[in-house]
Amino acid sequence: MLRQACLFIEGDVIGVGFRAWTKIQAKLTGVKGWVRNHKDGFVETVIQGDEDKVDKMIEILKQGSPVSRITNVEIFHQDPKEVFSSFEILK
Repeated sequence: MLRQACLFIEGDVIGVGFRAWTKIQAKLTGVKGWVRNHKDGFVETVIQGDEDKVDKMIEILKQGSPVSRITNVEIFHQDPKEVFSSFEILK
């Protein structure tokens, strides 16, 4: 069953390659969706896939990349309105 989550990730996540790292982790985990920097200084991402893959990606994102520092993660589970075919970095 397809599962989707939207995450707002706060901390030192902008200017440290966090979006590119997230895209790599998404590919390794097998989830689809997107990631972008938010104008208010946090990263927003939507991930979609099988329940176990989405759960694994959430745990990876909560830990952060080796050069980021995560201070807070808000997670919102959603009903998918569309099916993503890839994982993209949005501007």
